[in-house]
Amino acid sequence: MNYAYLRISTDSQDVDNQRHGILEYANRHNLTGLNFVEDTVSGKKKWKDRKLGELVDTLVKGDVIIFAEISRMARSALQVLEILEICISRGISVHITKQNIVLDGSLQAKIMATMLGLAAEIERDFISMRTTEALAARKAAGQTLGRPRGPAEKLKLDRLRPDIEKYLRKDLSVRSIAKLIDQPVTTVHDYVKRYKLKDKILEPQL
Repeated sequence: MNYAYLRISTDSQDVDNQRHGILEYANRHNLTGLNFVEDTVSGKKKWKDRKLGELVDTLVKGDVIIFAEISRMARSALQVLEILEICISRGISVHITKQNIVLDGSLQAKIMATMLGLAAEIERDFISMRTTEALAARKAAGQTLGRPRGPAEKLKLDRLRPDIEKYLRKDLSVRSIAKLIDQPVTTVHDYVKRYKLKDKILEPQL
């Protein structure tokens, strides 16, 4: 069986790019009948605790698993090598489309996997370091970091306030209003409480 593992974020374009690259690679290498496994999870989560762990457990000798790039396997060299070792010991081929390589039981493949895993880990560390330095520079310049203190000036329910007030006048419950405007009950409750909308609705009209 041929499998393709997609570790995705909320970015639909990222999903499409991975899928497109894998399909092109599969066509070039005559890997047909791909079974796609999509996993919406952070790469920081250990691979065994993702759908990837479940998938690897089901693979048998002769199966193929394809990744768009090495960082989709895991974010540390040790985890990449762990996946590779398990697959090699069970006769499973691992393909990485971006680098156009096949990781099998050869010494060359192990060296390549180590280098790619280290590169991904180093890149992540550099990103973290640059972020820390940028935040330190902003702090040194006197800029406020994080969310501003105090309540937000604008809320996402502001645009729905006329509807909320209309339903309150009809004596609907907050739960019913939340369902009608397709918003979480707690969010609507907090909004009504913050602006004391129920009290304003009940005020006598002059």
